[in-house]
Amino acid sequence: MRHRPAILPCLAVLPCLALGLLPAATAQAQTLCSATSTPVAFGVYDPQSNSNLDNTGSITVTCQATASLLVAYTVKLSSGNSGAFSQRKMLNGASALNYQAYIDPTRTTIWGDGSSSTSFAADGYLLQVLTPVIKNYTVYGRVTGSQNVKAGSYLDTLTILITY
Repeated sequence: MRHRPAILPCLAVLPCLALGLLPAATAQAQTLCSATSTPVAFGVYDPQSNSNLDNTGSITVTCQATASLLVAYTVKLSSGNSGAFSQRKMLNGASALNYQAYIDPTRTTIWGDGSSSTSFAADGYLLQVLTPVIKNYTVYGRVTGSQNVKAGSYLDTLTILITY
């Protein structure tokens, strides 16, 4: 089983909020898997609003083999700046803006590493000789409303870990 982490930055600006996803790569004998990502761009956050600010990003996993193989893998996310999955935080100096990354469109299951009541993507498929297999996973982001934060850019970085 091989794994290699990648970086998933979360960027927020109070006129422009975003959670970014950066690639991960991992390799095993006769198989090469890599990941690319697109950010979760939250846009403008209004601290006077009690509405949540939702948007999505994506993680794309591409695997290619030199022989036919049955590959099973997991896609996990770290807790980021906060060090805890219960409340992720984007930072601007000492100021923090709470947000969360979810694995489901209803935003009820936190995407993490399987600890602290979080979940992760588990998948697999039969790789064919020299034919890449591409799978897409949506990251559902949410910045909760009514947070008293100062204007500015907020950033967090999550690590994407693919293990197979």
